[in-house]
Amino acid sequence: MQSEGKVIIITGASDGIGAQLAAQFRRKNARLVLSSRNAAKLQAGAGPDDLVVAGDLTIESVRVSVIEKALKRFGCIDALINNAGRGSYYSPSESPLEEVRSLFELNFFAPFHLAQLATPWLCRSEGTLVNVNSIAGQISLPWLPLYSASKFALASLTSSQRTELRRQGVNVMGVYPGYVDTKFQTHSAGTVPPASVVKGRRFAVTAEQCAAAIVRGMERRSRSVVTPRIGLPLVWLNRLFPRFMESRMERV
Repeated sequence: MQSEGKVIIITGASDGIGAQLAAQFRRKNARLVLSSRNAAKLQAGAGPDDLVVAGDLTIESVRVSVIEKALKRFGCIDALINNAGRGSYYSPSESPLEEVRSLFELNFFAPFHLAQLATPWLCRSEGTLVNVNSIAGQISLPWLPLYSASKFALASLTSSQRTELRRQGVNVMGVYPGYVDTKFQTHSAGTVPPASVVKGRRFAVTAEQCAAAIVRGMERRSRSVVTPRIGLPLVWLNRLFPRFMESRMERV
């Protein structure tokens, strides 16, 4: 997908990977629709020609508004990047039920519904649907069990969307980042992560590097992106030797 002149919706665009995606696509002269809950931060980082739609994506009317305002301004949609999400360090036995519902509303139902709303327009443009997932959507992380569950659900949805939309010329791409140096831990609910996980930050890729990998994948119409690429062998190890990987994860 060539980015120049394309209408690209990016959720979670006020910080981290989303903000870096906006910056990189802006340099490529894409027409951007940016969404986030933090209206002030979103507006501060937006370009003069960007369309800013602030609001909580767990609310149905906000999701509808993102799509409607994009169409009103630009008349088409070439790409939807479902990037918004958050973590949860609660254990399955201790997490409040409302916390789990809230987590799935943002990590699964919001991208699910936005994709439904955007699909007719993506089919017209033979565009791109991107679901920014996590390595936790391929390998269950015991310190992020409910987050992993939400991302496994999104990974399964992504595969189903790819099968459904391929005939209409829409490319569906799943993105599976490992440790990215963002404010993920700060924004996550629940207890603090294990010290060994916190120390892993020194091996993290930057949000800019992650965004660059996503942009390359979209330009190549890839089906999936794993970044850093060292995560790919871990995914295959988990598929081939799940018991071994579970035992390794339990030691973290």
